Amino acid sequence: MVDLKAWLSQQQEKGKLRRLRPVLRRGNGRITLAGDEARELLDFSSNDYLALAEHPALIAAAHEAMQRFGTGSGASRLMSGDLTIHHELEEAVAALKGKEAALTFGSGYMANTGIIPALAARHDLIFSDRLNHASIHDGCRLSGARLLRFRHNDLNHLEELLREKRGDSTALIVVESIYSMDGDRCPLRELVSLKERFGCLLMVDEAHATGVFGEKGGGIIEEEGVSSGVDLAMGTFGKALGSYGAYVAGNQELIDYLVNRARSFIFSTALPPAVAAASLAALRLIGQEPELRHELHKKINFFKRLLRTGGYDADLGPSQIIPILIGESGTALGKAELLNKQGIFATAVRPPTVPEGTARLRLSITRHHSTTDLSLAAKALLEIMG
Repeated sequence: MVDLKAWLSQQQEKGKLRRLRPVLRRGNGRITLAGDEARELLDFSSNDYLALAEHPALIAAAHEAMQRFGTGSGASRLMSGDLTIHHELEEAVAALKGKEAALTFGSGYMANTGIIPALAARHDLIFSDRLNHASIHDGCRLSGARLLRFRHNDLNHLEELLREKRGDSTALIVVESIYSMDGDRCPLRELVSLKERFGCLLMVDEAHATGVFGEKGGGIIEEEGVSSGVDLAMGTFGKALGSYGAYVAGNQELIDYLVNRARSFIFSTALPPAVAAASLAALRLIGQEPELRHELHKKINFFKRLLRTGGYDADLGPSQIIPILIGESGTALGKAELLNKQGIFATAVRPPTVPEGTARLRLSITRHHSTTDLSLAAKALLEIMG
């Protein structure tokens, strides 16, 4: 058995020990830390990109659903927990993603660890980007398939692997459209072309893209016009959509198959009705109010312009996720604490979440942030990085 005390001590020495830090949400992108309620912080670690978690439409939808259906769904979907609101939500997801059907899961982690093992097994191949989310890596491991990881966003490397290893078995390529820790984009058009040449299935995790990109908020696959070339469009409701849970969209046959094979769907209680209703309200909002994401992108551009003007010359990426690379874990923690003292809450992300030597501050811009908030954060960040 692992010596727990020694292991925890080692993690502490390496600057990798994680601790829970209870926060109190004050609204409008502001939080206080438990035990320090008098000091308000600007939250730059939230994934509530469109500020929908506090939107009256989502709150009203959740409240109404709770009044009608109660607090929980009561069972798994294949027992008696299959509510009409789940089907309404799935129909809305399918329409957003340009697919025939969709299926909801309890979380993004549950989706990825359920979908991937259902599609690939012992004699199959999975080609996975090296910087894919941990839930994707875990889904690949659970599948028992042969896992081949290609260099991040390097389609030349992927093509080499496909030429050498493709064979006749099922082959699945898995990527993220917006990478959660680097904020960069996958070259999806080129990837779709590659997967078609080699006869592979393509799964795209749109957790950080849905609601933020695309004319209707359908993510990068909508913006790039490649929905028909993506076999499985996976994503979450807990980020820009302000709710909780996850989904996958694809053709009807594929969704029917997952209903029968995805263990994390089959053996889990269905999403609570209030959560499903809030997610449905969010999907309607992003379709009806494109100004939500337009406003967000203006704020993203404003913040990046402040950093560049202030002399920060590292790559700031193409999305709302801005990684400030530091290097060592202890140094990243120190920088995060300096920001905290200036009223900015930005989490230090350390290995194993990111590769060794790439600890960073991960800042995410949301609609909550005013230009004043963004100016304060940019000034503080430039100071600690100077």
